[in-house]
Amino acid sequence: MHIYANPTRFLKLAKWLAPLLLWSGLALSLGAMAYGVFSVPPDRLMGETVRILFIHVPAAWLGMGGWTGIAISSAMLLIWKHPLAGIAARAIALPGMTFTAVCLATGSIWGRPTWGTWWVWDGRLTSMLVLLFLYAGYIALTQAAAREGGSAKIAAIFGLVGAINVPIINRSVVWWNSLHQPPSITMGKSAIDGAYLVPLLVAVIGFSLLFGAIVLMRMRALIAEEQVAARLRRRALDEDTPASMAAGMETA
Repeated sequence: MHIYANPTRFLKLAKWLAPLLLWSGLALSLGAMAYGVFSVPPDRLMGETVRILFIHVPAAWLGMGGWTGIAISSAMLLIWKHPLAGIAARAIALPGMTFTAVCLATGSIWGRPTWGTWWVWDGRLTSMLVLLFLYAGYIALTQAAAREGGSAKIAAIFGLVGAINVPIINRSVVWWNSLHQPPSITMGKSAIDGAYLVPLLVAVIGFSLLFGAIVLMRMRALIAEEQVAARLRRRALDEDTPASMAAGMETA
């Protein structure tokens, strides 16, 4: 793992891995969604609205998984000072926020015919909304640090503290009385019928591969931005040095 903390080695790996994840993720996710829309039968209780699960569940999974990735990267930055850890966390933040927003939007669309309302302030929905705000705050912190040349440690600490919300989201339907259904998939068993479970798992895998591809591509872009900024700073220093030497000679 420490081998790929070197930007050069990482870029060589990401160059071929990102397209592989992208195209395989697209194939799996589109195939699973098409199967879910056209082939899966209506659910006995949820009817046709069951089809939204093939987007909603992967989005929820990746919203929480994204912040878990930020927390792990933040820990690596603070403890081992991996040069790519901060870049990885920054690359995860935007797609993680996007999938969290998709989760909330699709959940509201599903909730309208199921609960009779677009939104309720129950534990699952509220904690997921908090996650969206955490992503927005993290992105603002990292952008401010990059713009003003501040330390990345503040954002890393924020990433670790915000991880407290992930198990709250996961266990909210167990801890509090909620309109949201209880966990359908737990360790070693599932309450979901096989007709829905298999394409749902394929959709989760496909969207996860897409998420990985997006993160790798964003990491490559961020590394390129930092390299360009470093070259510009060196060029500015090189241009200032002769001028300073000439001013010193004139003074002498």
